[in-house]
Amino acid sequence: MASLRLESEMGDDGILRITLDGRFDVDGAMAVDMKFATLTGARKAAVLVDMSGVSFLASLGIRTLLASAKGAAARDGRLVLVKPQPLVAEVLTTSGIASLIPMFDDSELAITALREITAA
Repeated sequence: MASLRLESEMGDDGILRITLDGRFDVDGAMAVDMKFATLTGARKAAVLVDMSGVSFLASLGIRTLLASAKGAAARDGRLVLVKPQPLVAEVLTTSGIASLIPMFDDSELAITALREITAA
C-alpha cells in the first residue's frame, strides 16, 4: 500500500482540487509524483492542494510541490496549499517554500486567491 494517496476533482468553479493523505516521504513522492505532475502541468490551472491529511513532508515531497507550482506559474496558473498540519507547515516555512507557494489555513481564502486565475 502506498504511503501517500492522491485524489483529485475538478470543481464547477474551474479549480482543480487535489487531496493528499499520508506521508509525503520518499515512497509517497514516488507513488504520486507522476500523477501530480500530470494533473498540475497539462494546462493553465488553478490548483488547490489540501494538505490536511499529510502527516510528514520530506525533501522529495517539497520538490514535487515546488516543481508543480513552478510549472503552473509558467502556464499562467497557480498552485496553493491548504490546511497543512502544524509540523508540515513548519517544514514548509523553515525550508522557504511557504514564501514561494501560497499557504492558507482556510479553504475559502485559498479559493478566493485562485478565482483570478479561473476568470482570466
